[in-house]
Amino acid sequence: MADNAMMMNFDPKILKFKELVEESPNIVFFGGAGVSTESGIPDFRSKDGLYNQKYDYPPEEILSRTFFDRKTEEFYRFYRDKLNSLTIEPNVTHYKLAEWEREGKLTAVVTQNIDGLHQKAGSKNVLELHGSVLRNYCMKCGKFYSAETVFGGREIPKCKCGGIIKPDVVLYEESLDNRVLELSVAAISQADMLIVAGTSLTVYPASGLINYFRGENLVLINRDATPYDGKADLVIKESLGKVFSAL
Repeated sequence: MADNAMMMNFDPKILKFKELVEESPNIVFFGGAGVSTESGIPDFRSKDGLYNQKYDYPPEEILSRTFFDRKTEEFYRFYRDKLNSLTIEPNVTHYKLAEWEREGKLTAVVTQNIDGLHQKAGSKNVLELHGSVLRNYCMKCGKFYSAETVFGGREIPKCKCGGIIKPDVVLYEESLDNRVLELSVAAISQADMLIVAGTSLTVYPASGLINYFRGENLVLINRDATPYDGKADLVIKESLGKVFSAL
C-alpha cells in the first residue's frame, strides 16, 4: 500500500513513461547537455550556460577549429577551465541507463556530451557524436594521450615528437565522425522506443538523427520546449533527476 501511495504522488506523465520503459525491449537514449548538468557540468544555452558567460572571446569562437589553430594557448585556457570533467561523478540518469543496458533493455546511448560520464557510470555502447575529452591525440604522429596529461598542464600540450596534442572532440567547423553517425542512425532506426533528453534539438546534424526513428514510442524529456515536441508520443518538462529517480 505504501508503494502504491507513493506512486500516486508522481506526475502521471512520469508514470506513463515508466510503463513504456517496462514494455519496451529495445530502447535507445539520445541525450544532450542537460543529462550532465545535474552532475555539475554547465550546459551551453541556459541563462547560466557557457554561452552566457563572459570571456575575451565568445565560447562559440573559442571552440572552433580556426581558433584552436590560431590561438591554441587561449583555447586550452578555456578548455581546462570549463571542460574538465575528470573529477565529476555520474548522476542518477547515467546510472539508470547503465542499469537498463545490463538488463538488455537499452541497446545504445547516443550522446552529444564529451564528458565520458556514461562510461563512468557503466554504459558500454556509447556513441559520442561530438567526441570525448578522455581521448587526445598528437596531430603529427597520432600518439594517444590521456585526459590527465592534457588537463594537468598549463602550457599547450605537446607530444614527444613535437606535435600539438588535440582533444578528440568535434569543434565548430569540423565534421562529425561518419562511423559514429552511421552507428547512431542504425541504432535509432532499429529501436522500438527512443528517449530524447536534456537537449534543445537545435544543433545539427545531431538533432536530425531523431528523424530516423521508426519505432512506437518517442519520448522527449526537457525543461524547455523543442522543435520536435509535436511529433512526440510523450513530452515531459521536468528535470531528468526527478524523472529518472522515479523509475
